[in-house]
Amino acid sequence: MIAAITGGAGALGSALAEVLVARGYRVVLLDTERGKARAEELAKKLGGPEKALVHAGDFAVAATWDDALAATKRAFGGAPTHGALIAGGWDGGAPLHAAKDDGAYERMMKTNVDTAYRALRALLPAMVEAKKGSIVVVGSRAVDRPWTSGGAAAYAASKAAVVTMAQAVAAEVLQSGVRINAILPSTMDTPANRSSMPDADPSRWVSLPSAAGVIAFLLSDEARDVSGAALPVYGRV
Repeated sequence: MIAAITGGAGALGSALAEVLVARGYRVVLLDTERGKARAEELAKKLGGPEKALVHAGDFAVAATWDDALAATKRAFGGAPTHGALIAGGWDGGAPLHAAKDDGAYERMMKTNVDTAYRALRALLPAMVEAKKGSIVVVGSRAVDRPWTSGGAAAYAASKAAVVTMAQAVAAEVLQSGVRINAILPSTMDTPANRSSMPDADPSRWVSLPSAAGVIAFLLSDEARDVSGAALPVYGRV
């Protein structure tokens, strides 16, 4: 089993990689050039080149995926059988009518929607051909509760687009033995969130082991009858 993880150097990507390697997967840690050093440190921790491959670049670009898949085949002898599309981001802070430019909208569409689209385009052909595979995308509670994202409308819209795309594509590939699901987390207990919200109670947030465990379940054969789901992962927020 080979799992491609976008955002592999991030907090959730790292936690998931550890869970998957412990379950017998080999992982491909896909991240930006800025995250490359963290990904390489994680790969060493996971067991080195026999267990983890690092590939850095802009994963909103098709050519980056071509290179990553070629590297995966060289390292592990085949294409990814599983995918966790974690790469993304948040931008906001002002009402839409008060935005001074289109920067937040453009960043959210590229960071969230384009990376998911390119990942699906890159990963699905081999899975459909093999008639097996599983992908999980990371949405947001804002998909179900968009009113909680006042001041971040572009973010909410981008995550809704990601989940809707994943569910539509799940229907397209279901008869080919490929499953696609989504999780909808609320605030996650990451170092960045603790730093930016020092007065909040992180014990109410979604823990990284919890979110990673949910993703690992959806990727696994234990969830073989689940596809097209968007699973709330809200913690106590």
